[in-house]
Amino acid sequence: MTILVTGSAGHLGEALMRSLRAAGRDVRGIDIKPSDFTDLVGSIADRTFVRRALKNVHAVVHAATLHKPHVATHGYSEFIETNVTGTLNLLEEASEAGVGAFVFTSTTSAFGSALTPAPGEPAAWITEEVTPIPRNIYGVSKVAAEGLCELFSRRHGLPAIVLRTSRFFPEPDDDAEIRGHYDTANAQANELLYRRADIEDVVSAHLLALEKAAEIRFARYIVSAPTPFTRDDLATLRKDAPAVVLRHFPECEELYAERGWRLFPTIDRVYVSAQAMASLDWRPKYDFRHVFRCLRRGEDFRSPLAIEIGSKGYHDTVFSDGPYPVA
Repeated sequence: MTILVTGSAGHLGEALMRSLRAAGRDVRGIDIKPSDFTDLVGSIADRTFVRRALKNVHAVVHAATLHKPHVATHGYSEFIETNVTGTLNLLEEASEAGVGAFVFTSTTSAFGSALTPAPGEPAAWITEEVTPIPRNIYGVSKVAAEGLCELFSRRHGLPAIVLRTSRFFPEPDDDAEIRGHYDTANAQANELLYRRADIEDVVSAHLLALEKAAEIRFARYIVSAPTPFTRDDLATLRKDAPAVVLRHFPECEELYAERGWRLFPTIDRVYVSAQAMASLDWRPKYDFRHVFRCLRRGEDFRSPLAIEIGSKGYHDTVFSDGPYPVA
């Protein structure tokens, strides 16, 4: 039986295709762009193409999307066409074809304004129970697509799992201030404390969701590296994040100083992936404790898969003032 991966020319899509092929799984990749991991070229907004792509498919991992970096370069209608209509086409055809599992790659960006507490408030503790407040068309379109997944599970019996993934892209931060004060490895190591995951762990969460979908039927999960922080840390994280980090990792100051690295002075949210770990039996390997061990040994903290794929970017254009324009 065949697994369909959408967005196979993209960062996560390629990672999924590599991992499934390496495991000897029968997998079919589709994308609007040709690549070594794309078997069929076409748009998920084209329902006829989707129907052809789903022939003899028993499970779908839907990773194709317009991302936050496209907000400044693509219109609202393009986001609706790809992220909403494309998802609807896949769900309708998957339901009609009797597909046994549908895994949808969503984003923690769906939480939107709920991620940023008011000045003086503690850092936000972000679990699946937090209500999204989308702040751009990307968030709106992903929340709408999540709702369609839930509808098709509840009304049409299609087992569907939504994974709200945190950052796993390798590109430098889109925030010019972050880029100006932290090199990319430093910033991404810091983010593994509260808002990042390694792509190998993201892939493993997707594959476990495929296995568990029939049993779970429908759920949303946050997929992010396990945080060392607790609710008791939230007030101090907002005012003096290094004090909290050094309490958990006393050697961090010395290891960071050896590289000229710095911790972020403040942290405004903490993603909590405990439900994904419990329900999916997910065991992510690449958290801040892993970073710490790698720093001690002088090793790269990225997974072999992350290093192999490298940076793919989001646009055909190269921008002079950052990895992509910011809306």
